[in-house]
Amino acid sequence: MEMTDGLTGDAPVPSNPIMMRANKVCVFYGEKQALFEVDLDVAANEVTALIGPSGCGKSTFLRCLNRMNDTIDGCRITGEITLQGADIYDPKVDVVELRASVGMVFQKPNPFPKSIFENIAYGPRIHGLAKSKTDMEEIVVTSLQKAGLYEEVKDRLNEPGTGLSGGQQQRLCIARAIAVSPEVILMDEPCSALDPIATARVEELIDELRENYTIVIVTHSMQQAARVSQRTAFFHLGKLVEEGATDTIFTSPKDKRTQDYITGRFG
Repeated sequence: MEMTDGLTGDAPVPSNPIMMRANKVCVFYGEKQALFEVDLDVAANEVTALIGPSGCGKSTFLRCLNRMNDTIDGCRITGEITLQGADIYDPKVDVVELRASVGMVFQKPNPFPKSIFENIAYGPRIHGLAKSKTDMEEIVVTSLQKAGLYEEVKDRLNEPGTGLSGGQQQRLCIARAIAVSPEVILMDEPCSALDPIATARVEELIDELRENYTIVIVTHSMQQAARVSQRTAFFHLGKLVEEGATDTIFTSPKDKRTQDYITGRFG
């Protein structure tokens, strides 16, 4: 994969190869425009945090990255989004395959009403990733280990996933996303329904996962963005105001709107 530049403004080029690129992305819900010409590069093996006030378009943008907006009536998207250089909105793209490559973890943990084992096995079974029962068991165990959950649930894999605590359920959902070997994991405020201890565990996990996956996280918590991300993009009123290295965005943002949001003047 080749390095490219062309980021918005004067933002430095990420040091890692570009995994996903958004170019002039606009989103319309019927007549209402929700996103305006967003240009953003997402580098491999980094955590990119999307921050901004409620209703600023950050979750809308996140859902463009695995075509979740396709499920919303009257939603129209223009511009281009690529995954390793390939257009994800190309009519030939299999959306099911795309969502395996670009997994999603939602705000509220949403385990399937199945056993812990079956929650993880579901995706690999659909995608034909396990050739045997042993293969499947290995995928399930490895995914739970990567999500930091295996030791807590190894004796109850046949019990319902819904019986776990909130923090465990969220890690189960992360394990479920990992099980189909994604390249990118999208997280839409994954800690907003969790207590501080469970939040800290998920944040540690995000840091570990970055070695093998590219992560884009929407968060309301600027402290969380500062803790877990390498790059931060600030959205306001449907526009990407600025993006860059997280420490730069938090210590010396170029745009007054970013400064005002970070210092608590609005939002």
